[in-house]
Amino acid sequence: MIDRRALLRLAAGAGTASLVAACGWDGGNAVRPLLLDISRFNDWMGEKVFFSKNRLAREYPIAERTALLPSYFISPTMPMLESPGAWRLQVGGLVREPQSLSLDQLQAMPRTSCTVKHHCVEGWSAIATWHGVPVSAVAERCGMLPQARYVRFDSFDSGYSNGWDLASAMHPQTILAYGMNDRPLPPSHGAPLRLYSPTKLGYKMTKYLVSLTFTAERPGGYWEEQGYPWFGGV
Repeated sequence: MIDRRALLRLAAGAGTASLVAACGWDGGNAVRPLLLDISRFNDWMGEKVFFSKNRLAREYPIAERTALLPSYFISPTMPMLESPGAWRLQVGGLVREPQSLSLDQLQAMPRTSCTVKHHCVEGWSAIATWHGVPVSAVAERCGMLPQARYVRFDSFDSGYSNGWDLASAMHPQTILAYGMNDRPLPPSHGAPLRLYSPTKLGYKMTKYLVSLTFTAERPGGYWEEQGYPWFGGV
């Protein structure tokens, strides 16, 4: 029987070794093909074998929320909008009706909340409550076309982006979060809007969102193009 946790450790190892190689370790190029093979195998297993659109991640009592959830971003300083009121989420690609949604419009859509555990590829975890609109509700609003197989999420954090398979994006616990722990989403965690799901590792949850694009081709991603697993499931 295949040990799912062992596969996740291999996936994390692939990403870590990629970073080691980037820091100048001489053996990086020698092992990179093997690590990429492991990463692709993990992606296939995660997407085709382990993932289920009907399996929900465990939810926790609010009393178990972690006091501090670490934050991260790619830019040299915390990304901030010069004109928050002018921000819009652009929704396009394989849809009947492209959308340009303000934060008020997103907050007027069906709201959901979940108190779940966040898993980082670096090995730590934390519990927080996230509030937002399901990605599936946005897909319905814009009339996602049957040809769509993937979703690309783009950020204003130094051009950060990544892609998700459609089943993961439509999972009932995958949301566009505008709130955290009963308060508006703070800038340190991706304000005004970020992607969140307890079914993925943290690097898959794009912060500082500016666009959501439905595609037929699998998108790349900032960390994925540096060797991290594309699927990134937990």
